[in-house]
Amino acid sequence: MSVRATARLRAEPDGRGSTALPVLESAGPLALRRTRSPLPGHARATVVGAMSAPLNGDRLAIEAEAAGGARLTVDAAAATVALPGARADGEPSTYAIGLNVGEGATLRWLPEQLVSAHGSDLRQTTRVELAPTARLLLREEQILGRHGEPTGALTTRLTVRRAGRPLLDQQLAYGPGAPGGWDGPAVLGGHRAVGQLLLADPSFEDAPLPARLLGPTAALTPLAGPAVLVTVVAADARLLRAILDEAMHELLNGLTADTGDGWVR
Repeated sequence: MSVRATARLRAEPDGRGSTALPVLESAGPLALRRTRSPLPGHARATVVGAMSAPLNGDRLAIEAEAAGGARLTVDAAAATVALPGARADGEPSTYAIGLNVGEGATLRWLPEQLVSAHGSDLRQTTRVELAPTARLLLREEQILGRHGEPTGALTTRLTVRRAGRPLLDQQLAYGPGAPGGWDGPAVLGGHRAVGQLLLADPSFEDAPLPARLLGPTAALTPLAGPAVLVTVVAADARLLRAILDEAMHELLNGLTADTGDGWVR
């Protein structure tokens, strides 16, 4: 039997210079826990897997909002592993993430890796709505297969809108059923770890960054809006995270460091 569950959280200023979490609703395998943030003024919520999921046929969702002026970090206690299920109808699992970042708010969306196990079939969608002065740091990592096994079927789509206008709309597909060439030299080139890092900040409107390589398997691309996208392929999860972390620190350290920029180093 498949699982249907939607977890919700909302962050808003508490009136004392910090951020509160008035809404923190867990559901099914998605357990949300209030955790201590090392960043002053930030609230932090951690996603804890309460059971094995998603299995083929499961329908999972997380809805998160950082209201105007809030500063929120959302991370995870462990990787999410997409697993095969016993559904006779062969329905894929779905994982829908909806993020809303209000005026002057900052959201750091930093989950752990998504692992596509052999025999699984997952469709993940992440949809983000940004206010004009919102700031977003978003990381996605896909690991194609557990150690020593081929990948399952995985399709991910990341859609970001700022002030109601498209900022990014990207879809990736791997494994059985994906368009031919997904694992060829022009796409993965034998790598089995893929990651994206999106940084949206109003300051990029006045000082956009140029496109450049960040190494042999990573690139930084400015978007048509105040944002940059870092795309990485790597041999394994450890190397992927190291490249993404280095890019994240470089980008954040390059932004204006005054107390009003919304970021804490």
